[in-house]
Amino acid sequence: MSSYKNIHHINGADGTDEEQRPISRPLGAVFVLAGGIMLLLFGAALSIALGAADIKLGTVWDAIFHFDAKNTAHQIIQELRLPRTVSAALVGACLAVSGAVMQGMTRNPLASPEIMSVTQGSAFAIAVAFAFFPGTSSIGLMIWSFAGAALGAGLVFGIGMFSKGGLTPVKLALAGTAVGTFLSALSTSIAIHFDVARDVSFWYAGGVAGTKWLSIQLLIPAAALGLAVVFVIARSITVLSLGEELAKGLGQYTKTVKAIGIVSVVLLTGATVSVAGAIGFIGLIIPHITRFLVGVDYRWIIPCSAVLGAVLLIYADIAARLVNPPFETPVGAVTALVGVPFFLYLARRERSGL
Repeated sequence: MSSYKNIHHINGADGTDEEQRPISRPLGAVFVLAGGIMLLLFGAALSIALGAADIKLGTVWDAIFHFDAKNTAHQIIQELRLPRTVSAALVGACLAVSGAVMQGMTRNPLASPEIMSVTQGSAFAIAVAFAFFPGTSSIGLMIWSFAGAALGAGLVFGIGMFSKGGLTPVKLALAGTAVGTFLSALSTSIAIHFDVARDVSFWYAGGVAGTKWLSIQLLIPAAALGLAVVFVIARSITVLSLGEELAKGLGQYTKTVKAIGIVSVVLLTGATVSVAGAIGFIGLIIPHITRFLVGVDYRWIIPCSAVLGAVLLIYADIAARLVNPPFETPVGAVTALVGVPFFLYLARRERSGL
């Protein structure tokens, strides 16, 4: 590990002096995981208790462990609020891990599912499914979402391959914005022409309200597979984040690692969009916070990002309910309040990449 520290000093991912920053902080990661799990459990309890009808935390406990089908409060918890909370945690974790993988593979601080048009690609594919294949099942929508995620990522990376000087952070933002805007425009045109705007609008607003257990049953296998794959290649992503030439020098098959990483991102992002729509900026914000807290070893970054991403989306969903009760603000708007300024800060810091 000490050799990795010296290597990272020479090849800092953000171009800064890395000599004083260790490759990992295991003790810090343990504290982040422990604190994150506590915040997650507390946020989950609040998420289940708060709503149009406030429910006591004791009732939440009883509904989970001593369910009474005749109790209206128990039915609300089991059929509405519990699946909403579980989906928020899973979606937040998947998006955060997707962003972490992208940033590690590309050594690009601006990489995230929405910046690289993965999210917009998924939403575009779902719009196509609504327009041309009405009545598509939940699993069918998820498959369409996977295909759209691959399309969005492929277009952005394709532009990067033909870009002089490679895909720098600012070029990535420009290419992602261009592709994302194009796919969003196509989605809007399809939605208006085929009169499915109402259905498509949900996916672009983003949110976990109304999530059913069936959607979670489909999300869990996709999330588990994607996260498992990412955990397997976590060490390889750490080496790749130090520089592609260095990774090759250490005997790593960089193209294989990138291919596996992209597949996992498509799987994680496609699954989340099919359930919760286009929720932005979690994959941009959380990996940066996690690296600051635990260092740059992706064996720690991945699990910590998953926990912190789940925490962020659960609390954002709670805030979305409290902003303008009894109406709900789209949770994507809440994450954007934090994400847009953060993105502008990163873009300004990386402006030398032009």
